[in-house]
This record gives sequence, structure tokens and C-alpha cells, in this order.
Amino acid sequence: MTSMSEGRGFLPSKDPAIAFSDDSFEKLDVVGNDLPSLLHDSGFRKFAESLDIPEWPKDRTRQEDLSELHLYYLRLGFLVSSYVNQVGQPPATRLPANLAVPFCNACDLLGRPPILSYDGYALYNWKRFDPSKPIALGNIDTIQNFVHLYDEHWFILVHVEIEALASDLLPAYDDASRAHQARDDAALDAALERIASSVWRQVDVLRRIPEKMDPGLYYRTFRPYIRFFEHVVYEGVDEKPMNHRGETGAQSSIIPSLVSFMKIKHEPTQLTDHLRDMRRFMPTPHRELLERIEAMPSVRDKADKEAFNDVLEAMASFREVHFGWAQEYINKWVVDPRGTGGTPYMLWLRQLVDETRAHKIS
Repeated sequence: MTSMSEGRGFLPSKDPAIAFSDDSFEKLDVVGNDLPSLLHDSGFRKFAESLDIPEWPKDRTRQEDLSELHLYYLRLGFLVSSYVNQVGQPPATRLPANLAVPFCNACDLLGRPPILSYDGYALYNWKRFDPSKPIALGNIDTIQNFVHLYDEHWFILVHVEIEALASDLLPAYDDASRAHQARDDAALDAALERIASSVWRQVDVLRRIPEKMDPGLYYRTFRPYIRFFEHVVYEGVDEKPMNHRGETGAQSSIIPSLVSFMKIKHEPTQLTDHLRDMRRFMPTPHRELLERIEAMPSVRDKADKEAFNDVLEAMASFREVHFGWAQEYINKWVVDPRGTGGTPYMLWLRQLVDETRAHKIS
């Protein structure tokens, strides 16, 4: 079975924690809320170096502790990325021990590299205004931001709604696999139609990016904070400089799950190596789930051509919309041709679109 949290897909099983229940961590909530203002001060790094941050207890990793452990990772991840990539300052090459040690310890507990990734920036960074209503634009807001611009809220929240819409995918994968094994063609086609419908709805939400996000503001104001770390020493942890890929939608598990289920063969290149490396930055349960989906047999041989190809066309369209936004929001403003993950993304994105369509049943 591919199931994770019921009805949530790759989002957390419960709405994320928005504040700590333990007073000893309350200062992180305060600093987190003040962060967009603090970053306007050229003395921010000295302020950050003065913070006394309590470490997350190593025995607090039970299921009931995970929500606040993720909040701790989120708050510190934003703080660490702010320190390294503060706008208006040259990138820092040393992360002070008061930030590096507690952050690395928390990341070790979560089994992930020590940098803010897509999970902290989006998957755990939302709250609902009305908990009885859907996880959807208009009913959600962010917990933490780098800047005082709603553009950043919108950028994150579009991804959150896309993740919520993707919750239909996991049970549909299971239904399709069972139908294929049982040679139930009608059930298989129905499952593929559900998958395509989910992806097309995700495409519609991705197209909404320009409604509340200005391309120039994105590139200059908050994109720098989610950039990769290059040759950064984590003081108190390791004197050897580290490189880590920054936050990127390639760390979402949605498209990798679709590629794995549909058995799309991408030409082995530096691109495929990069996409495989992105899994290191996903939550451990997501990585394990992708391995289970990869192990599922292909349904292509018994699938209806129209239903199977509609899934692929929806995927290709999603990638094309993303390609367009990369051109509009990044490439036309770019100085460094690398994306936040440190890659030559434009060439690679076009290759993914072409190879997805090439997998159709002819």
C-alpha cells in the first residue's frame, strides 16, 4: 500500500503546529514573527549571533512531538537561511555555533541535510483560518516568512494547495495497481482518470501564480533566502565547508511519485542525478513511499490509451506551466544561471516536458 496520512497526501497528517507549547522555545516564535523586520537591519547577523537557542531534546521524537519538532526545524531553518543569504549582504561562509549546533541536531533527528528545504518552507508552513474548511487558497496563510510581502505568502500557499489536491493520487495509485493485478480494465481506467483529474486541478492552481506575485519582487526580495549554501562552515559541527541545495519545488514528492507510477524513463543525465539527489531533502516517509511506488508494476500494458495519455499530458502541462514561470520569474532577471538548487534548470525543464510526452501510448 502507498498510503500515508489519510486524505492528506504528502502534507502532514494534522495541521502544522503554529506555536510551541513549551515556554523554553517561545523565543523562537517571537524571533520568527519578527524576522521580516529584523532582516532590514544590517546588524541582523550580530543579533542572530547573540541568540541563546535551546536544543531540541533528543528524547522528544515520538509521534506526538513531531509537529513541534518540525516547527523547531522550520523556525531555525528560516533563521539559518536568513543568516547565510541576507539580502544586501555578501553570503556568509560561516554559520555561528549558536545556530549551527541546534539546527544540525534537529536535522539529524529528522534524518535530513541541515538546510531549510521544501518541507519546512511549504509542507509544514501553513495554517487554516477555518479548520472546518479545505486546505485551499483563501482559507490558508503561512506561519513564517522572510519578507513583509504577500507575494511570498502566495508563492508558498499555491504550493500548499497543490499538495492538498495531490492527496487524491496515493489512493488512486493503489486502486490502479490492484485493478491491473485483477485484470479489471474498467477499474484501472477509472483510477487513471482520477489521477489525471488531480493533476489537471494542480495545473489550474499553478497557473494562478501571477495573481498575487510580482516577478521583480520575487527575484529581488525573497528568492535569495532560499538559495543553496556554498562553502559554508557550520561552527561547532564541522570545520569542513559544506554545500547544500536550496529550497526548490523539485523537493516535492508529487511529480516524482507520478514519474515512478507511470514508469517514465528519463534519459540518464546530470538532470536525473540531480532529481535523485533531491530525495535527500524530502522527509524520510516520503522517500520510503517513493521506493514503494517505484516497485509497483507498470499498468501501461492494460491501460486505456486515452486515460493513460491524459495523465501524461497533464504532467507535461504542469511542467510547461512551471517552465513558463521559471522564465518569467527567474531567467529574465537572472545574474547567476543556477536555480535555488544550484542547477542549470531551464535546459533541464524543457527536457522533462519532452520526455514525458514521449512516453505516451502511440
